Amino acid sequence: MSRGHETRVHVIGAGLAGLACAVRLTRKGIPVTLYEATAQAGGRCRSYWDNKLERRIDNGNHLLLAANHAALEYLSDIGARDRFVSPARAGFPFIDLASGERWTIAPDNGRIPWWIFQASRRVPGSRPRDYLSALKLATAREDQTVADCLPHDNALWERFWRPFCTSVLNTAPEEASARLLWGTLKETFAKGGAACLPLVPKEGLSDALIDPALAVIQKARDNAVRFSHRLRSFEFRDGQIRSLDFGNKQVEPGKSDMVVLALPPGNTGQVLPGLAVPDDSRPIVNVHIRIETTPAAAPVLPPERPFLGLVGGGFDWIFLRGDVASLTGSAAADLAELPAERIAELAWAETAQALGLKSGTTHEIRVVKERRATFAQTPEALKLRPGVRTAWSNLLLAGDWTDTGYPATIESAIRSGHTAARLIG
Repeated sequence: MSRGHETRVHVIGAGLAGLACAVRLTRKGIPVTLYEATAQAGGRCRSYWDNKLERRIDNGNHLLLAANHAALEYLSDIGARDRFVSPARAGFPFIDLASGERWTIAPDNGRIPWWIFQASRRVPGSRPRDYLSALKLATAREDQTVADCLPHDNALWERFWRPFCTSVLNTAPEEASARLLWGTLKETFAKGGAACLPLVPKEGLSDALIDPALAVIQKARDNAVRFSHRLRSFEFRDGQIRSLDFGNKQVEPGKSDMVVLALPPGNTGQVLPGLAVPDDSRPIVNVHIRIETTPAAAPVLPPERPFLGLVGGGFDWIFLRGDVASLTGSAAADLAELPAERIAELAWAETAQALGLKSGTTHEIRVVKERRATFAQTPEALKLRPGVRTAWSNLLLAGDWTDTGYPATIESAIRSGHTAARLIG
């Protein structure tokens, strides 16, 4: 779908999918108008100032890996690779909150998994042959879940497969798609530690992923960014989008213009009649804690790897940035139903144990419930992921929920935006 530079692309939605598309088009010299319903870009991946904590925090915890090639290309496009920190070697530290046991999963850099034969580098209580069960995911049927394919009678299930699946797919392994988890596994752990190197933002999500992208887009003379523009509806005529209704403003695309709709599935379904979208979702609960004293267990979380996996509690991960600890609970339907005060109590108890904090340490807590964080990544829902093309010749879709072949993550959002940009020119 090659088009000349007379084409203007109307990108609706300034989340990562829309930003990735707009940045890639800008680099190609194609004019872009970017519309965003709210007053800021980033969608579910951004930072903001919290008055209670008196700190700038992220609206959720996100972890990139070296295998996330689209995300790395995006960072190169926006000149932000140096805004992430990464260790020299892959390693994922964990604590079992029930037993107090700690360990670090440390894969080799090469493809041959020699590390599973070293007890100090694998999950305690696991055996080398337990890891070979991952191959069952490679041959999973379309309708099978992760729990259908993997054994539950070993330490690896509760101490690796369950937290890995829940974190990546935001869906419990009893209902998560086995094929989708394999798609992630074969690009990461199956390729060795070099593909699993974690990348963590130094200052926050907006500083690392959003602000530099906006700078690239806004620097181009022919581009425009329109905040507080919520799309109400489209006008369709002759198989094309002929008008964009933003309430107080109507925009009519030119004859050669293109429209990229980069909204969440629910919003997309509202403005595109007849398009089936995944409508079942799963929540994520994030808790941010400003700690008044330096954690006594700081060596557990070195600056280049400031995160810790949690097993046996209500949360999955804890991240540290400065004096703020941020916890994430994925696929957390039960947790999300609790009052914020109770969630705060649970989060503080797990934080104090994980970081070895002394009793009496003072703190402030902010609880954030994201009830529709991602679509439920079940075998049934995957059938509803649409491709980038639509029934309208001048309209393309983007978003982490579209059919990228990857879970609904930062990587998936950026892949979708790059695909739309590639089809335009």
